[in-house]
Amino acid sequence: MKYAIVGTGARHAMFRRAVTETYEATNKLVGLCDSNQGRLALSAGKVPDPGGNGIATYQAEQFDDMLREQQPDKVVVTVPDYLHHEYIVRAMRAGCDVVTEKPMTTDLSRLKAILDAQEETGKSVTVTFNYRYTPARTQLKDLLQSGAIGDITAVDFRWYLDRVHGADYFRRWHRYKEKSGGLLVHKSTHHFDLLNWWIGSSPVAVSANGKRAFYTPEMAEELGLSAHGERCHGCPVSNKCDFFMDLETDGPLKELYLDVEENDGYLRDQCVFADDITIEDTMQVGVKYANEVSLNYTLCAYSPWEGLEVKFHGTKGELTHRHVEVHGVFGGKRERPQDDAMTTELHQAGKAPEKIDVWAGHGDHGGADPVMLGYLFDAETVGPDPYKRGSSHVDGAWSILTGIAANQSMATGQTVMIDELLSANGIKLPRS
Repeated sequence: MKYAIVGTGARHAMFRRAVTETYEATNKLVGLCDSNQGRLALSAGKVPDPGGNGIATYQAEQFDDMLREQQPDKVVVTVPDYLHHEYIVRAMRAGCDVVTEKPMTTDLSRLKAILDAQEETGKSVTVTFNYRYTPARTQLKDLLQSGAIGDITAVDFRWYLDRVHGADYFRRWHRYKEKSGGLLVHKSTHHFDLLNWWIGSSPVAVSANGKRAFYTPEMAEELGLSAHGERCHGCPVSNKCDFFMDLETDGPLKELYLDVEENDGYLRDQCVFADDITIEDTMQVGVKYANEVSLNYTLCAYSPWEGLEVKFHGTKGELTHRHVEVHGVFGGKRERPQDDAMTTELHQAGKAPEKIDVWAGHGDHGGADPVMLGYLFDAETVGPDPYKRGSSHVDGAWSILTGIAANQSMATGQTVMIDELLSANGIKLPRS
């Protein structure tokens, strides 16, 4: 299978290594494409034994040339979210299947462009929802589909980002809603996809509230940082800022961004308290699903710890899962828990609560990435997936529709009906 990758930022490296190292026996990387010549050269230089004159590299404006000259079977899209649709559509119309990072796209017009192109071409779009492949999350699916709590009636789901990880969304391009869709699209697409998959349904009505409460100019004033600069690099108050990111001492980020920023002007370490940020850091969403399940969801991007808590209510009991990824965060430091980081409890009606031994794995994202990459790049060897974790353009669409509807609800103060939203934008989408 021949692959090309567009977008050579941090996330693409996982796919590049899978194609050129882990699964190189049956796959081949034939091209790399990016808008930044420095990052492009850096990625090409890390391909082991590329042979000949090395991996072919193309500037962003040469993407169509890459498809024509290299004729990849599949294109991996890892550019910023608001550009996904451009490359997905062009790749499909050139006869290629697509593997894209989440979210599939950010708004309804871009979503329609992807869905229309897929219908026209018949090519496939796979969205890499690695959270489905985390052993502990797969175990929840296993328990739910086994009927352990009967019919699912409601879900409480809370996701916490700490002041290291959470802050990072406010210093990158993600901080502009027109580029990321906000955290309810960029980040929560993972969580809403998990809900769609766990309960086997799709959203019909969404209401939401949200605000930027912490990453604000006012908070900078409160913390004594009112004299902050545009970015961390060279900031006059960096010595007293707990949110200072030192690109000079972070090798991977230095070579990916600081050393090549003159090529495109992109600053990786913008101030998290800037006044032009347009995304929220505190969000609560209520969702009703087609199968009558209801969801209460919270995302906080400045918590003193990182992790998740989810509780499924059912006709026969409750299933609760908690994952503490990072304990207290102080001065930009993170402490990972040593024991009992993940717990799952099944409490069936009339019985005592039962602690469930949590399924574990090895590798990034709690063991998810290696499993997902196996299905992506060596499916014949891995075999059928009993949990149906693969995600198509339909799954990608339903995962972002909750966030898109939530953004509209926050803007209007009204509950948003998904079918009306789709109809008004000329989008047809099958329900699961």
